[in-house]
Amino acid sequence: MNPPTHSHFIADWLDSANAQLPAVERHIWLLRVMDWIRQGEPVAHVQYLLHLLNTDPTRRGKVIQLLAASWRDVDVTALLADYGFAAHPSFLHELGARLRRHVLPLSPETTDLGELFDLLFDDPVDAHWIAQLDAGTLSELGRLFAESVQRTRVDALGWREAFYDAVQCLATDIRSMGFSQQFRPRIGTRTDAEFDEVNGQQPSSDADRARLAFQQVPQVAERLHRLAQDHAAAASQTTTDWPEALLHEARYLRTLLGECAQAAQGIHGHLEQHGISIDIVFQIDLLQQRCERIELLLDVLLSPHPEQEMRRALVELVSIGRKRRSIRELFTQHYSLLARKVAERSAETGEHYITRNRAEYVDMLWRSAGGGAVLAGTTFLKFVVLALGLSPFWTGFAAGANYAVSFVIVQALHFTVATKQPAMTAPAMAAKLTHTQSEEDIDGFVDEVAHLIRSQMAGIIGNLAVVAPLVLGIQLLAWWALGQPFLSESTAHYTLDHLTLLGPTVWYAAFTGVLLFLSSLIAGWVENWFVLNRLDSALRWNPRVRLRLGAARAERWATWWRQNISGLAANISLGFLLGLVPVIAQFFALPLDVRHVTLSTGQLVAAGAALGWPVLHDHTFWWAVAAIPITGLLNVGVSFAMALRVAIRSRGVKVQDRGRLWRAMGRRVWRRPWSFLWPPADAPGHQEGS
Repeated sequence: MNPPTHSHFIADWLDSANAQLPAVERHIWLLRVMDWIRQGEPVAHVQYLLHLLNTDPTRRGKVIQLLAASWRDVDVTALLADYGFAAHPSFLHELGARLRRHVLPLSPETTDLGELFDLLFDDPVDAHWIAQLDAGTLSELGRLFAESVQRTRVDALGWREAFYDAVQCLATDIRSMGFSQQFRPRIGTRTDAEFDEVNGQQPSSDADRARLAFQQVPQVAERLHRLAQDHAAAASQTTTDWPEALLHEARYLRTLLGECAQAAQGIHGHLEQHGISIDIVFQIDLLQQRCERIELLLDVLLSPHPEQEMRRALVELVSIGRKRRSIRELFTQHYSLLARKVAERSAETGEHYITRNRAEYVDMLWRSAGGGAVLAGTTFLKFVVLALGLSPFWTGFAAGANYAVSFVIVQALHFTVATKQPAMTAPAMAAKLTHTQSEEDIDGFVDEVAHLIRSQMAGIIGNLAVVAPLVLGIQLLAWWALGQPFLSESTAHYTLDHLTLLGPTVWYAAFTGVLLFLSSLIAGWVENWFVLNRLDSALRWNPRVRLRLGAARAERWATWWRQNISGLAANISLGFLLGLVPVIAQFFALPLDVRHVTLSTGQLVAAGAALGWPVLHDHTFWWAVAAIPITGLLNVGVSFAMALRVAIRSRGVKVQDRGRLWRAMGRRVWRRPWSFLWPPADAPGHQEGS
């Protein structure tokens, strides 16, 4: 065998193996070996290392003694049963642990084999080269491993004893989680659709079967261990010819694990109906991963060729370690369900903002006109807030309260604000992307795009068509009644300079789109929290509430809050985001402000009316006018794009044929461009086609 690069180093290093070294120095010895293996071609280096050991019995004996000492001094269960699992079954605890792992270095001075494993296999390519090891190399490594363990374990099972111990630890954890306060009330519950599928089987029987499975898992794991010990003690040598009784217990254990995993998976149905909890979702994943870990260990224990399964287990543990170090993986895995629920709740609301025929289009115009009328008053109240001369924080708070109250009034009167629509309609659009396999499905999606664009146009036109003349009328009324406008000349000039396209208006308008999107997320989260904590049921049935309000009023209040909690959360959060975020950003010297198309239009008209006819000759005024359509486009476009992205990611939608979608929309623009601006006089629900 040709020696690889730095072969002299590894030979000398193997000769320096000393079982009498302190544990931390033995661990450092192992780390240096792993570093050498990764240099160049790892598989070739492993083979050369085994060659050096096989050709020198003295050297091999030293290495085996060192490995035996290391195996004796570490907690093997920490790797086999605990590695990859959070010490505290909480999302925030796990997030904190991963952040600390990124910032703080690990020490090789440890008795935890999981921590040492993290140091040994910390390279992203480790799983790849381990998977490439051939059968001969695996067999040699297996013999080296078995010989080192035999030096420390007098058990008849040898290295398998640690694996059976890990199986029992995992089984105990599974039982504990299955009977925990978070799982026990939710196990065995079904939605109505799921109940129909079980042919009349009562949900209680599912719950009883699941509880029995959780209860029996550790008992069966213990019986399996005892049978393996008895067989190993009776056999003259280690064998993989396991008795039928042991194999039967192993099959039964696998069946119980399947029941436990299925029961945990069924909790998702309960959460879908009664609200998502990130911590419960996190614990469901932990339980299922523990079931999978026992399956993996059983494969190693019962395989006639354990070195093959050992390699698979090692690759799996390395991959788990890589994922465990990833903060992005944590958010992707555990926020997808909450994101989907938030998106679905927004999609339900978003359907109300999409017009599909002429009657709905006209209704949207009227409702957005009402929203423009309310925001005309909001415009003047903002100038009043600025005139009070409050400190920056209280100015922002007062402005936010002004916006929030105005948006709530718009909601209460069943009006609409155009810029709130995109974040709500995007999830509804994402739902349509799940059905774009056929040309008919694609045409249907293009119909939805046309409906959406028309709805946005109707909302913006309705808002601006009312806010501008109403603000102008109020200013003219002030000129007539008071002899002067509500705005001073200096305030008017400041407003124009503030809104001009030549300044940072484009950036601020895009940032406002982000705030609009965040308000929709907050709305979905608050509604999910409301449902998860069953507050509508508490309002309806709590004895004190019913005593104070009366049964009929409590019923109405519960229904009202359930129907309006999302809208209230969206409107109030949006108002305070628009008012407070710029103030907080200024405190940190961040160049952030907001530009809302309807409010900016009102401010522009108010400033122009205050300056009178000469303003038409002021180029600053016209630059501010030019900024209005761009502001509206960015408000709508940014919030819609962000909401659509979250909705698509939460649903796992992968659009393989985006070119077909673009071509279909291009055909619609070419053949029927007006369909994006004005609806046909079709019956509700009728598709336009292309």
